[in-house]
Amino acid sequence: MNNIKIVLIAFLILLFNSAFAQQNWNKADEIIKQLNPVTFPNKEYFVTDFGAVGDLKTPCKAAFEKAIMACSENGGGTIVVKAGDYYMNGPIVFKSNVNIQLNEKATLHFSTDENDYLPAVLTRWEGTEVYNFSPFIYAYHVHNIALTGKGTVNGNGAEKFAKWKNIQTKDQELLRKMGRDNEPVYKRVFGKDCKLRPGFFEAFGCSNVRVEGVTFKDSPFWVIHPIFCSNVIVRGVTVTSYNYNNDGCDPESCSNVLIENCTFSTGDDAIAIKSGRDNDAWRVGQPTENVVIRNCTFRSKINGVCIGSEIAGGARNVFIENIVIPKSSNAIYFKSNLDRGGYIGNIYIRNIQADSVRSAVIRFEPNYKGEHSSFNPTRFSTFVIENVTCKQSGECGIYMSGLEGFPLKNISFTDIKIGNTPVPYCLKYAENISFEKVLINGITLNKTPLEIPLVILKTL
Repeated sequence: MNNIKIVLIAFLILLFNSAFAQQNWNKADEIIKQLNPVTFPNKEYFVTDFGAVGDLKTPCKAAFEKAIMACSENGGGTIVVKAGDYYMNGPIVFKSNVNIQLNEKATLHFSTDENDYLPAVLTRWEGTEVYNFSPFIYAYHVHNIALTGKGTVNGNGAEKFAKWKNIQTKDQELLRKMGRDNEPVYKRVFGKDCKLRPGFFEAFGCSNVRVEGVTFKDSPFWVIHPIFCSNVIVRGVTVTSYNYNNDGCDPESCSNVLIENCTFSTGDDAIAIKSGRDNDAWRVGQPTENVVIRNCTFRSKINGVCIGSEIAGGARNVFIENIVIPKSSNAIYFKSNLDRGGYIGNIYIRNIQADSVRSAVIRFEPNYKGEHSSFNPTRFSTFVIENVTCKQSGECGIYMSGLEGFPLKNISFTDIKIGNTPVPYCLKYAENISFEKVLINGITLNKTPLEIPLVILKTL
């Protein structure tokens, strides 16, 4: 009789946990249901009718400006870009109710002359607001915009802009100081004679943004970077870009975001969820929240899916599922530092398939490249991670590093299988950590992990 009771109790616990997990994922379904699909009136405008020529030499910026203006002022519609190679001698700037559709054999080739991206426009650069060179494709406080089709945008970043990584330190440090000192944003004018690399696609303060089907190549900096946006859909996008800091998609201080069916091959993180840097983000106080990432393949030189490190505004209600990560440094990475404040919480991850990683399969790192100010560290709480497999991890399987006085809290791992790694897991300063069917190096780990001294992992 006692054995029957034990089996029954175990079954009820399993049933409860399953129902609780499904309830969490029902929230992801609700986020998706509430998204605006971002549709447009059935009107077409051909950019060639406004003077664009796809011969790789005729400057086409003015033609796109005219087409966008005509489309928006007449109630919106689709600007069709036929097959051809279009030389963009400056940025594309969206207006409301405009869809730019690139035909399959259409490619936009962006200039490598920094003067073509002046005057400076408002953006965030590594989490701090600044007037900098215009992103190559830019939108500012507009609504209902889309970049769609099977065509390509080529940033030609490797030719010049990517190399600024090696000469940006002076400008980078000055901007960070301005952010720490709460210098008014209107005084933070960079751009001309400065070396802060422009972004590729940035929507700033926009609602209803869709990027679908397009291929991005050779980005100067971060590739797809919505900032302070709501209702963002990134679907069926290919990124092939290996320059410095070429993150695939960085939703920053955004709400209601869907990233699905994408293939990113990147020089940095495939996904990096952000919400601003230190004082500048605390001033605004806008988290990134209600994010669904699903059905993607991420080949990244650095991390597959990352939350941080510019996360001072917070990140919450993030759902990540059905992701293939052939190679990366860390497959799943949560990072912040001692200066940042904010929080990372209510993160739900399932069905992740990694091949080999250089550092760790799953990594929690609250002390990443900090400048050691007196502000409190980021709080990490409530992570549910299920069904993750990885053949090999070069340094550690699961790395969990909290801080004294700021422990990691409420993290559950279920159905985790890591084939081969020197160190199964590391754990320090953490509360309420649970393992359920966690198999590493062929050994099933105890349900309540013991504190184990940390190994030193590579900081990337």
